Amino acid sequence: MREEITPVSSAELIGEAAKLKIQGYRLVTLSCTEIDASRIDVLYHFDKDLGLKHLRLTALKQITAGEATAHEHYAEHTDKPFFGELVDFITGGPLVAAVLEGVEAVRAARQLIGATNPIEAETGSIRGDFGTEVTFNLVHGSDSDESATREIGIWFPELG
Repeated sequence: MREEITPVSSAELIGEAAKLKIQGYRLVTLSCTEIDASRIDVLYHFDKDLGLKHLRLTALKQITAGEATAHEHYAEHTDKPFFGELVDFITGGPLVAAVLEGVEAVRAARQLIGATNPIEAETGSIRGDFGTEVTFNLVHGSDSDESATREIGIWFPELG
């Protein structure tokens, strides 16, 4: 039986992260876009592999991102030529956002997700198995602890 996910506040999450950081724990956010029949496989693939990396799901929700959220999430890319495509893609339908916890969670989750370019991503990773293009690579994973903290605040403001 699946464990029920209980939302926690950002303060609790950050407090726990601070305690666990000594032991090498990290937090990461994740978003899978376009939840249609073909993307359900992506969620299943990711969910079944979380345990292999000893990651624990601590928050999860399905939402449709607005433009303001997309702009905030991709703020570092605003002056890049692909910015508009990123915003269109992430706002184009429902997505699933999650907070994961575990030993070196950023690094562990990024291994499950795979390289940004699906052609370079290893077989067995989400992008390696399901990705087709860099801009539309199905899934986002925080690239650092700092990004994770910022992104958790964007996608889970209710945890603050």
